[in-house]
Amino acid sequence: MNASGRSLRSYRYVGPEDVKAAVRPGDTGTVIRTADEFADWAATRPREELAEPFTYVIGLDGALRLAPRRSEHVACAGGEPVLSAGEIRFGEDTGRWVVREVSNQSTGYCPDTDSWPAVAQALDRSGFERPGAFTHEVVFRRCCTCGQHNIVREEHFVCVFCDADLPERWNLDP
Repeated sequence: MNASGRSLRSYRYVGPEDVKAAVRPGDTGTVIRTADEFADWAATRPREELAEPFTYVIGLDGALRLAPRRSEHVACAGGEPVLSAGEIRFGEDTGRWVVREVSNQSTGYCPDTDSWPAVAQALDRSGFERPGAFTHEVVFRRCCTCGQHNIVREEHFVCVFCDADLPERWNLDP
């Protein structure tokens, strides 16, 4: 549940089946429960990896899971549904790690922008200073005419594949 007492929506993987089929038992991102755990984990990562955003998911248990940027979200989630997914960038501020940027950019789960409360709750529980919302929101819609997944840009709700109108409401998982 979020702060207003409403249930958080979960998202099933809606990307290519061959990507999900490549997920092996035990594949998951690293669970980060506290900012100190992140600091310990970050100390083991190559410097160039820390300069990029990480792949993240928020599991159904509300836990933040991280993997290197080029990792598939479905692998980070162990093939399971999520409360949100995207990319997250950390930075150091006066000796501690903070969240600089966070998006819902995951073409495998295509979470709606209203998945932010799940991200905020996970980051708050972990003790991270964070932005007040996604710093980069991605609007995903499935075309009801051709079935293709679209990223809506500049509130132009038209399918880039067949020019049909896209629905105003999220519809990637019927």
